[in-house]
Amino acid sequence: MYRFKNKILVVLLIVFIVIITYTIWDNNRVTIVEEDILVEDLPIELEGFKILQVTDLHEKEFGYNQHKLIDKINSIEYYVLALTGDFLKSPESLNYSPTYELLDSIQNKNHVLYVPGNTDPDPYFIKNGTVSKNSFLLGLEERGVKLLESVYTINQKGANVQFVHFELSIIDPKSQLAVSNDRKTAVGAQHTKSLLLEMPPLDDGNKSAVLIALTHYPVVDARIDQIMENPNLILRKYDLITAGHYHGGQIRLPFVGALFVPEAWYDRSGLFPPQDRVKGLWQYKGTKQFVSAGLGSSNAIPLLNFRFLNTPEIAVLTLRRK
Repeated sequence: MYRFKNKILVVLLIVFIVIITYTIWDNNRVTIVEEDILVEDLPIELEGFKILQVTDLHEKEFGYNQHKLIDKINSIEYYVLALTGDFLKSPESLNYSPTYELLDSIQNKNHVLYVPGNTDPDPYFIKNGTVSKNSFLLGLEERGVKLLESVYTINQKGANVQFVHFELSIIDPKSQLAVSNDRKTAVGAQHTKSLLLEMPPLDDGNKSAVLIALTHYPVVDARIDQIMENPNLILRKYDLITAGHYHGGQIRLPFVGALFVPEAWYDRSGLFPPQDRVKGLWQYKGTKQFVSAGLGSSNAIPLLNFRFLNTPEIAVLTLRRK
């Protein structure tokens, strides 16, 4: 009996070591997730248009000078690189190197769009009545990154792909709701109003244009319902919304999936979330949304600042005619 117990302990120890070894290895590799996005009446010029989404780095290093991640990105052909936030660990962090090292070695930077996440600093700060750019954003711009605030249009042989920041795009320019939550000053309000002026030309219903919204936070079903019911807001005819934030649940278990996502809209604040709303592609009331599990991890759950059975990923989204 004593020997049997010892054998059990040895087996459990081996299993524990294997799990730890695998988890460390898995946290330090990157997979490429590919998803076809079917678009009604997609112009033939946009067939095969590729978007590479990179999100939620959280200062994670993938090899020396990010070489593992850079090699993956540079092996992909794409038109747009979408950075959907949380590249730092906190808004106060000054550890910009993991992000800057990545951007310095990316070869295709023809169109690089960025929306900040909750752990990134606000792109702007207001001092003495003047709006100035944060140092992190300035460094991004020096490396060819465009902060997506209103509309960014790419013309492909006469057909347009329009990228918008989701949170600004839902505001009705005709309403009085012209101040975002983070700019409650006269100067900030004026900046937001100037961005809203760029929204009316959006080609809603124009078959020669595709409308794609970038955001850090996934747009849950209940929020879509709320937007549709709010007279000051517009749910535009998005062909796709892309987001991050959830890390695919970060900790995933076999036959269970994600245990938690940071989402206040869900019951129990995201504990045991609906598994078909954690990562990947879904559709609700005609709006397609893709949520990437991203690259890094956070301490949203204390002591669990790592990924488990949840390989870091970058996503290639390809437009296809439906």
